[in-house]
Amino acid sequence: MSDAPHHIPLAEEPLSDKHKLGWGLAALVVAGNMIGSGLYLLPVSLAPTGGSSLIGWLVAAVGAATLALVFGALGRLQPDADGLAGFAERGLGRFAGFNVSLAFWAACLVGNVAVAVAATGYLGFFWPVLRDPVAATFCNLGIIWIATIAYIIGARTASWLAAVALIVGLTPIVIAVVAGARAFDPALFAASWSPSGAPLFETVPASLAIIFWAYLGVESAAALSRRVRNPARDVGLASIAGVGLATLVYVAATVSVFGVIPLAAIAASSSPYADLAQRVFGGSIAGLVAVCAIIKTIGTVGGWVMMGGETARAAARQGYLPKGFGAGDHTPVANPLLGAAIMSVVTVLSGQPTLGGQFGLLVGVTSVLTLTVYAVCSASLFRLARRSRARITAIGGMAFAAAAVAFAAPGYIVPSVGFFALMTVVWFAVMRRSAAPVDPVADDA
Repeated sequence: MSDAPHHIPLAEEPLSDKHKLGWGLAALVVAGNMIGSGLYLLPVSLAPTGGSSLIGWLVAAVGAATLALVFGALGRLQPDADGLAGFAERGLGRFAGFNVSLAFWAACLVGNVAVAVAATGYLGFFWPVLRDPVAATFCNLGIIWIATIAYIIGARTASWLAAVALIVGLTPIVIAVVAGARAFDPALFAASWSPSGAPLFETVPASLAIIFWAYLGVESAAALSRRVRNPARDVGLASIAGVGLATLVYVAATVSVFGVIPLAAIAASSSPYADLAQRVFGGSIAGLVAVCAIIKTIGTVGGWVMMGGETARAAARQGYLPKGFGAGDHTPVANPLLGAAIMSVVTVLSGQPTLGGQFGLLVGVTSVLTLTVYAVCSASLFRLARRSRARITAIGGMAFAAAAVAFAAPGYIVPSVGFFALMTVVWFAVMRRSAAPVDPVADDA
């Protein structure tokens, strides 16, 4: 899951070419926006798929690159659209914008609970009692409410927390890759290739929803369009190169874990990268990895509590949520408090016997919600675009997102179906009467 807000407001004043980004530097920004703390517990969730999840990473990378191009095209077509909901509304009307806006808010909240679970998992490296489901639940709740209080104190506080965490966030992954390079066991990796013995055409597609968690935020590439020298060419190049770089990091980290730690130990772990460091470098380095992971995950929770609050405020400004969630630039205290209350309910209801099981459930639901949003935005691009190339990209984005959702586990799909069914009822019962029509605006792409 991306640790950066999906759409960062850009300054309106024009930039000279010397102050703009080339595609290479822009690619680093794209990769940096995707590589985050969402990776820290993924090896545990991917244990049932084993080493063959590498194929899933490559398939997800192709899908992520396609979706990045979708959002790059939407950014050029509708540069003044208000985020994902704006893209959907411009092409498909307010019903689509309403569903996308609230689905993204829900994904922020559910995904943030998953990051809190990851933080608790690495805290469990020092305090094993936190591996108990009851103790873990209370720890998850504490992290969520501390981050919410930081946001209430001021958005600057939450931003500072997230910025500090960014500095140390990559340390666990770098150490894991180095450890894997030193201690990789080809026989152990081969033994973990397909734990269930099921054919790859069954196991790999089923893992896509979990894997795609690490690519959430891929649409942030669209925000670069005004910052690169040649947007028509460089946004696409930066998107593909950024996804490729992130995939290289993800694959290296995955290979390291499955090539050093036995599969049974991975499945039972609550801190896989710390366990990997302990096996190769000893307890002191493992402790450093765990501390860095804790700082990063808690900082991410702070950043996404802020993102959830700002998403709800934007939805209220668009008329999709009651005005009590905010008006203009003002975000009332009730906004983050309600978000924290919803996250608390999700924390309790999603409880599993292990942190890895709870993390996998939350990741799956978040990914299905977000992939559905991406599919709607791809459909919007298909309607808005005039050029066949953009329409082909839109079809590719829709196909990947729909396939990833279709192959996801029923436990991930059912909550998402329930959410959209509820939103449809709310729309026709409440929102439709007051919704101003929006005519799709076509342009050249």
